[in-house]
Amino acid sequence: MIAALLAGAAIAASQVEGDVIVQGIDSLATASSDPQVSSAVRWIVLLTSLSVVPGALLLMTPFTRFVIVFSLLRQALGLQQAPPNQVLIGLSLVLTLAVMRPTLDEVNETAYQPYLAGDLDTVTAAQTGLAPMRRFMLENTDRKELETAIRIARIQRPQTLEDLPSSVVITGYALTELTRAFVTGVKIYAPFLVVDLVVASILLGMGMMMVPPVVISLPFKLLLFVLMDGWSLLVLGLTGAGP
Repeated sequence: MIAALLAGAAIAASQVEGDVIVQGIDSLATASSDPQVSSAVRWIVLLTSLSVVPGALLLMTPFTRFVIVFSLLRQALGLQQAPPNQVLIGLSLVLTLAVMRPTLDEVNETAYQPYLAGDLDTVTAAQTGLAPMRRFMLENTDRKELETAIRIARIQRPQTLEDLPSSVVITGYALTELTRAFVTGVKIYAPFLVVDLVVASILLGMGMMMVPPVVISLPFKLLLFVLMDGWSLLVLGLTGAGP
């Protein structure tokens, strides 16, 4: 399963051209000289990896944080289906690949390509490819969430981070991403909540209690978001590329 996840991540990293999967299959079909890993096994690993990529994408990358923040932004603005879910998921995917590009390139160069060439067996390729992913997750995991993951796993505190099981690292990273997503959501909601309260107070003072405040505040919230260049600020903040 871990090997399948790493193979899927490597495919995503090397998918610069549209026929990368076909090239990968051709490489699997011809790389049968390795006595430890047959071509049939590599076929199974490759095809299995394509089915588990979504799970790896959700747990081992910032995709979860991106999609949650974008959904909360849409709710804060008072919009129902604009942008639609497909657009939010697509944008989250593109940003995830952009942020993870150095890590996925390292997985591709150190594990995936040598595995296809027959230089590494399945277990070695899995361990080699998992190392950059673990390093990325540990660098972006808060200590509190990591300690929570250790308590959930009911294991003793290790001497070094390298001694942590991968399941604990993934759990801690996922909890960190969820926490950061909701913290960012609170920051997004605050200015729009002020706009709603101001509009509601004005309508109440004018005696227009039958008019829903959301109908009046929506254009002002959109105007505020556009004038402050909200999309650029939000994306830069989420990807860590901001000032």
